[in-house]
Amino acid sequence: MGLFDSHVHLDDSRFDGDREELISSLSEDDIDYVVNIGADLQTSKNSIELSEKYSFVYATVGVHPHEVKSMTEDDIDLLRELSTHDKVVAIGEIGLDYYYDNSPRELQKKWFIRQIELANECNLPIVIHSRDAAQDTYDILEQHNRSSRLLIHCFSQSLEMAKKYVNMGAFIALGGAITFKNAKHLLDVAKFIPMEHLLLETDCPYLTPEPFRGKRNDPSKVRFVAQKIAELKNIDFTEVVDRTNYNARMFYGI
Repeated sequence: MGLFDSHVHLDDSRFDGDREELISSLSEDDIDYVVNIGADLQTSKNSIELSEKYSFVYATVGVHPHEVKSMTEDDIDLLRELSTHDKVVAIGEIGLDYYYDNSPRELQKKWFIRQIELANECNLPIVIHSRDAAQDTYDILEQHNRSSRLLIHCFSQSLEMAKKYVNMGAFIALGGAITFKNAKHLLDVAKFIPMEHLLLETDCPYLTPEPFRGKRNDPSKVRFVAQKIAELKNIDFTEVVDRTNYNARMFYGI
């Protein structure tokens, strides 16, 4: 069994020069699957287009909290339509971002809730973005999610929040940040997360793991995340790969 990168942005302009070559070479890097994540209507469409071109690429559709300031109910209707595509496996990435506050917080909450309702309606899991908004994100999910499986992407919150999400039944994805020298609290989080709740991600082209930090990230580098987790949990690399692959396929229904 190979690696599953649960969160990528291969439609990003930083891949324009070598996208096809890169994606075509991923099998040589032991990458079984990647999920390309929608962050607005256009990138949601881009994700579907990539999934149509490559059998091992899947897509999500959703509007990131940065982009909700101009969102309307018509956009929900379009997301509902896009979600019926065979390769769309989740609604996301959606949530709250109080670090940048690119959209007013009340609007972020409104459209986060509305997209949770859409995911429940469409019987799809949810990929969640949460930055500097840990308690509000948790409270909204607790109050408004009825039936969808949950994945907290690029987890950067406290150990206490990790415990609350595990108790909620959510999956937690860890990425390159666990290899950073200044991310000491994430080491405790990684040690704590039960293997049955853990997924791997790159969030490429962002958050490149050491020793490549500062360069463009890509799915082949998800193995460095797996290696760090194996080291922290004192288990075999292959156990991390196999279990997170299984978890991701279960979460996304692949």
